[in-house]
Amino acid sequence: MTELFLNETDFAALRALDTPTVCNALEITSPERRAIGFTVTPLVCARPKLPPIVGYARTATLRSMQPAAPGAADRIAYYDYVASGQGPSIAVIQDIDLQPGFGAFWGEVNTNIHKALGCLGVVTNGSIRDLPDCAEGFQLLAGIVGPSHAHVHIVDFGNPVTVNAMAVQSGDLIHADQHGAVVIPHDVALDIPAAAAKIMEREAIVLAACKASGAGIASVKAALAKAAEYH
Repeated sequence: MTELFLNETDFAALRALDTPTVCNALEITSPERRAIGFTVTPLVCARPKLPPIVGYARTATLRSMQPAAPGAADRIAYYDYVASGQGPSIAVIQDIDLQPGFGAFWGEVNTNIHKALGCLGVVTNGSIRDLPDCAEGFQLLAGIVGPSHAHVHIVDFGNPVTVNAMAVQSGDLIHADQHGAVVIPHDVALDIPAAAAKIMEREAIVLAACKASGAGIASVKAALAKAAEYH
């Protein structure tokens, strides 16, 4: 997939939004994606206080329950892939074992390696460990926390993956924070901030009415009607 070139101003505008707000904005820019393209089951967020991350997906699958079989991907080749293309990147890793998260790929060493390669964080259904020692500022969204890496190894990389119902292709634009992650289609990425602003302006009308002195059903209904007319 050809990656959309975003400049730092574009990235900053997307990072200023939390992931639920981006999902709201996509309901305006891409209504056909209202029920697809985001994680739908809980992920452990190791660092909920970190700001949102936005980057291009670097995809891979892994296993850990058994030693690597012949033909498994070379880890150095995988690192070359992570470092390639436009950045920043976000690793999106699907654990394809029958028991995802049996062994952790993500800990002190791999978070520091990936950070050095321009990666901002990981979204995975697998496990994470070494939480106090992971690279500073590196976000981790994972299926579970576990103690061992067992036989963890990369099976392949650069191919489509699915993590917690979010289907991702290499090079997709990912937005993630403590709530989960969402794919932003390249063709609407630049429209997201304006769409989000419109939604927040509508919501502000309702929230102001709810928080006003003497708020009640009449004022709430009036605010909802006013917000519905807002363009």
